[in-house]
Amino acid sequence: MLTNGTINKKGQTFHPSPLPFRAEATGTGALRSFSTTFVFAIYGQYADVSTAGMAFFVSASKEVLSTAMAGQFLGLLNRTNNGNQSARIFAVELDTIRNINNNHVGIDVDSLVSLDSANAGYYNDSYGFFEELSLISRKAMQVWVDDDGWATEVNVTMAPLGVAKPKKPLLHTIVDLSGVLQSTACVGFSSATGLHTTRHFVLGWSFALDRPAPALDISALPALPPLLWPERQSKSKSRALGIMLALASATLVSAVGIGIYIFVTQRSLKYSEVHEDWEVPFGPNRFSYKDLFHATEGFSDKNLLGRGGFGSVYKGTLRKPDKKVAVKRMSHDSRQGVKEFIAEVVSIGRIRHRNITQLLGYCRRKGELLLIYDYMENGSLDKYLHTRNGPTLRWSQRYSIIKGVASSLSYLHEEWEQVIIHRDIKASNVLLDNKMNGRLGDFGLARIYDHKTAAETTHVAGTLGYLAPELSCAGRPTPFSDVYAFGVFLLEVTCGRRPIFIDEQNNRVLLVEWVLEHYHNGSMLDTVDP
Repeated sequence: MLTNGTINKKGQTFHPSPLPFRAEATGTGALRSFSTTFVFAIYGQYADVSTAGMAFFVSASKEVLSTAMAGQFLGLLNRTNNGNQSARIFAVELDTIRNINNNHVGIDVDSLVSLDSANAGYYNDSYGFFEELSLISRKAMQVWVDDDGWATEVNVTMAPLGVAKPKKPLLHTIVDLSGVLQSTACVGFSSATGLHTTRHFVLGWSFALDRPAPALDISALPALPPLLWPERQSKSKSRALGIMLALASATLVSAVGIGIYIFVTQRSLKYSEVHEDWEVPFGPNRFSYKDLFHATEGFSDKNLLGRGGFGSVYKGTLRKPDKKVAVKRMSHDSRQGVKEFIAEVVSIGRIRHRNITQLLGYCRRKGELLLIYDYMENGSLDKYLHTRNGPTLRWSQRYSIIKGVASSLSYLHEEWEQVIIHRDIKASNVLLDNKMNGRLGDFGLARIYDHKTAAETTHVAGTLGYLAPELSCAGRPTPFSDVYAFGVFLLEVTCGRRPIFIDEQNNRVLLVEWVLEHYHNGSMLDTVDP
């Protein structure tokens, strides 16, 4: 059992010792292939409610995993190293929180934004049809992960327990693991819980290097425990007995009183928040969780605007005043400097600029932060650049959007009373209003400091492909690192390609290097989005 049902916790298990993933003892030889198969089950308190999932991982060290967070981070990464190549971790995630959907399998490298993902399920060998599986069905399922180190290919296959390994894999992806597997590496499983009680099980596991993993003896696997919530059943029995005795001796008035008390208590817990004395000055910038819950219809999936490595964003409509908002919901650890973070959020909320999405305020609960922004009718820019058969942009619109983002950066870096480094400039963080004006949004990673001083943080944060090269050495963000990310963003808008994309030969290519190569070849016009 990886997690025992406690909310907002992570669980991890490791192979007894690190394994040599290079052909030579020095760690400089060719990558060795590996193969693994395991049987798992995710057992939630509620069979129809999604929660955080689990993952098989190969990590360069246990240190990265020791600082990992629960919830959406799956016990693999945290807010700082998610998307950072220094994490050096490969994972196959079995995730039940929306990415492509709330029931998917993904291949991750140094980021919880999967390189490839698919609906959980398998291809039936008899008919060739795809049959979907529910990860939260409370049923045991088997997964096979096969990596060909020489060909940099990874296959992921799954099936219900007892069904032979399907011939067609669920995922077939080109993945270069040379950055992760530099010598020895730790192998194991990780899982996490969020706001709902969940237990994650690994019932059987085999692993091998340079050969297929040994088959599991299904008949020898332990069964799932028949009673997974004994403490709740015990409490339920005690409560039922108490109610029966009370009904036998109490009056109707007392019974009604008990019912009212329970109702009020449950409502109070449902909308509970975390308040501390230091937040008093920020009162005008704080939103009620109850108001946000109703505004988003209980954070319903139908109001989900998007999900990334740092949280999920929901559309909402506040009742008083009647206003459309975007609510970003993300996990946080009280040890991660929440006091300073909130102070910076409130400061950023004072910014007024035509090309910056207005940050209206925040809300805080145990284990999570919520940031509230103005809602932009036309959504994020990336859907216009990267969605097949989706809406397109005229060149005049692209030019206007680029100018708008440049204007916002100039204001943040030089014109406001303090210096603000955004640290996550990318197309998905540029929102379009009803007139298709570009507005820079999502200040969840931003840092503030006084002019003529330097940012204190040395944690690298941002999105792979947009990170300035000097960050990997110095680690300290500056306005210039924002400018580098803006340059990548400019290329993304002009070329219509992501900062890291797969070419016709299934190779991962950096957009910056691709454009530079065309520049040297005198074929720059070939890079322009047709």
